Amino acid sequence: MTDTAEPAVLTTRNGHILTITINRPEARNAVNAAVHVGIGTALDEAEADPDIRVVIVTGAGDKAFCAGADLVALSRGGALAPDDKAQQAWGFGGFAAHPISKPVIGAVNGFAFGGGCELALMCDLIVAAENAQFGLPEVKVGLFAAAGGAFRIVKQLPPKLAMEHLLTGDPFDAATALRYGFANRVVPLAELMPTAIALAEKIAGNAPLSVQASKRVALRMQDGQIAGDDAHWADNSRERKALMASEDAREGPRAFAEKRKPVWKAR
Repeated sequence: MTDTAEPAVLTTRNGHILTITINRPEARNAVNAAVHVGIGTALDEAEADPDIRVVIVTGAGDKAFCAGADLVALSRGGALAPDDKAQQAWGFGGFAAHPISKPVIGAVNGFAFGGGCELALMCDLIVAAENAQFGLPEVKVGLFAAAGGAFRIVKQLPPKLAMEHLLTGDPFDAATALRYGFANRVVPLAELMPTAIALAEKIAGNAPLSVQASKRVALRMQDGQIAGDDAHWADNSRERKALMASEDAREGPRAFAEKRKPVWKAR
C-alpha cells in the first residue's frame, strides 16, 4: 500500500463546521505520521478558531473509517508519529490524547478497528453508516488497546458488554452500536455525511461558549486535559512496557504475518 500525492488528511470548512477526512483509502485510512500531524494540526486550528463550532471526523471511501496503525508502513521503516515531542503528546492519530472544547462528531463510514475504534471513542457523538463495524482486536495478536481504548470503552458501553468486546477482541456492528448507545444515528452510507452535517448544524446553532463549557464540564476538561486521564495513561505506559517485553507480544504479530494460529506461552 503506497500513498498517493494527495494529502493524508483533508479539511473542509462549511460555515461553522470543520470536516477532517483521513484521506488514505488505499491503506484503509490507516494512521501514519502524516495522518497524525494532519488530524492533530486540524484539531488545534479548530480549537483556536472562534468561527469553528463543531468538528466532524471521517474517512475517505466507503470501506474504512480507520484501520488503526499502518503496520505495513511500519514494517517498511515508516513511523506512526512525528519526531516533534509536542505533536507526539497528541496521542495516537494526533487525537487519542488531544481533547478539544469544540464538539467532535465521528462520521464512521466503514470499519473502525484497533486504533480506528480508539479514534471513534474520542468523538463526542457518532453517526455510523449501516456498514460500520467497531472493534478492539489487539488481544488476538498479543497486544492491548493502548491508545485509550482499554479505559474508554468501559466508560462508553455497558460495562459487562464492553469487557466482553475488550477481552474477546470481537467486533460489533452499527446496529449493535446503536443498541449499546455508542452510536447516536445509524443511516445508509449515502446519508452519512448529510446526517452528520445536520447534527453539527443543530449544535452550531446554539451559543458556542455554552456548548464548549458544557463539554468541558461533562468531560471534566481543563487546559486541554481530561481529569483522571493522566492516571490511565500512566497505567497504559506501565502495562505496555511489560507486555511488549514478553514472548507473546512477539508471537502475536509473527503468527498474524504467517497466517497461523498463535501459540501463547503467557510469558
